[in-house]
Amino acid sequence: MGSQEVTNWQGKRVTVAGLGVSGIPAAKVLHGLGALVTVVNDGDDDRARAQAAELEALGVTVRLGDGATLPEGTELIVTAPGWQPDKPLFAAAAEAGVPVWGDVELAWRLRGLDGREPAPWLAVTGTNGKTTTVQMLASILKAAGLRTAAVGNIGVSLLDAVLGEERYDVLAVELSSYQLHWAPSLRAHSGAVLNLAPDHLDWHGSMEAYAADKGRIYEGNRVACVYNVADKATEDLVRTADVEEGCRAVGFTLGAPGPSQLGVVDGILVDRAFVENRQKNAQELAEISDVTPPAPHNIANALAAAALARAFGVPPRAVRDGLRAFTPDAHRIAHVADVDEVAYVDDSKATNTHAAEASLAAYESIVWIAGGLAKGATFDELVARSAKRLRGVVLIGADRALIREALARHAPEVPVVDLDRTDTGAMLAAVQEARRLAEPGDTVLLAPACASMDMFANYNKRGDAFAEAVRELGA
Repeated sequence: MGSQEVTNWQGKRVTVAGLGVSGIPAAKVLHGLGALVTVVNDGDDDRARAQAAELEALGVTVRLGDGATLPEGTELIVTAPGWQPDKPLFAAAAEAGVPVWGDVELAWRLRGLDGREPAPWLAVTGTNGKTTTVQMLASILKAAGLRTAAVGNIGVSLLDAVLGEERYDVLAVELSSYQLHWAPSLRAHSGAVLNLAPDHLDWHGSMEAYAADKGRIYEGNRVACVYNVADKATEDLVRTADVEEGCRAVGFTLGAPGPSQLGVVDGILVDRAFVENRQKNAQELAEISDVTPPAPHNIANALAAAALARAFGVPPRAVRDGLRAFTPDAHRIAHVADVDEVAYVDDSKATNTHAAEASLAAYESIVWIAGGLAKGATFDELVARSAKRLRGVVLIGADRALIREALARHAPEVPVVDLDRTDTGAMLAAVQEARRLAEPGDTVLLAPACASMDMFANYNKRGDAFAEAVRELGA
C-alpha cells in the first residue's frame, strides 16, 4: 500500500498524539502536506511549551496537558509509538471509527509521494540485538555499493528517509514492538525477528500480544522471513504470517546450517539458503573473526543481517567486507581495558535478562556487576543458566535484592557483594569490589539485566561511569 490511498491531505483533520522525536516531525510533515493538524500531549512542562510554540508558529494547533480527549472532527490519529493502546484517546477513536497510525505507518503510506519508485525495506525486530543487526545490515549493503541508511527505531527518522532529498536503493529498518503495533499496512521486502523474551509486557498486556506485534514484521514479506533456529517462537511467527507467494522461511543458527539456513561451520559463516542446489551446496560468507565482537549473540546478529542482505541479492564478498567495516555502538559488550590480567567489559546496554544472558554466555569466568530497575523481570532462569560461569557477583541498584535471592537459590556458592547504594558513585565502589573478587584470566562484566534510571540518566551514562571507574583502577 502506498501514498495513493490518501491522495489529498489538503484540509484533512489529523490529530498527532505526543510531542517528541516522532510527533514533532509527523506534525510538520502533515502540516506541510496541507492537513489541519492538532497535537495533543499529556505533559505541560517547559520543554513541551517550547516545542508547542515552535509548532504553533507554523500554524499547528497544540493542546498541552490533555492527551485523552479526541479533538472534534478528527479523521486520523498519528501516534508516537510509546503511547499505550489502552489510552482513552484510542478508545474514543475506536468508537468514532477513526484510524490510528504510528510514525512508521505514516512513513510507509507516504513512500513514493514524489512519484519515484520507493526504496524497499529490509526490516528487523526482536527483544535484543536490533540496532546492532540493522547497523551490520547497512554496512553490508553499503559494501555492495548500494545507497542505504539504518533508520527507524535506531534514531534516524523514517519520515526523513522517505521524504528527504537523498535517494536510497534499500533501507535497513529497525522496528520496535510499539512501532509494529501501530503499523498495520507495513509490507517489507524481507523481515527478521531475532529473538523473543518477555519485555514491555506492561505495554502490550501479555507475552502473546507482544509476540503478535513482533510477528507483524513478517506480514506481506516478498522474499524471506528470517527467523532464529534456536528460538522456536520466532519460527512459529513465520508459520502464521500471511506472506506473498514464493516468500521463504530462512533460519539462522550458530550450528551447522541445514538447507534454507545460514550458520557456522569450522569458524566460517556459511549460506545454504541463497545458493544453487541448497540441498548439497553452501556458500562461504565470512569468518567469525570478521565479526566484532565475536561473542555468540553477535555472531547470530551477523547471520541475521547476512540473511536479509542475501535476500536482497547482495554478493558474498559484500557480506564479509560489510562485517569487517562494522563497528558496534558504545556500551554493547565493549572491551574497556585489561588491568592485572583481568578484562573489563561494558555491556550496559544489557538492560533485560535476555540480553544479560547472551552477554554472560560470551565469557568463561566472570565477575558480574548487575542490578538496577528490574521492570517486573525475574532472575531465576538467568542465574541458573549462568551460574557455572560466575566467579563472583557485585550488586548495585534499587532491585538488586531480586538478583541476590535468585543467586541464593541457584548459585549459593558464588560470593556476592551487595552494595546498598544507588548513588552514581556506587559504580566506582562496584568496580573496586569486582577487582578484589577477580583472578587473572577472569572478565569483569557490567551486564546489569536491569534498566538504569534508578541511578543514571540512561544506560550510556551507566556505561561511562563503569569505564571511568576502570580507568581509575589502571591509573
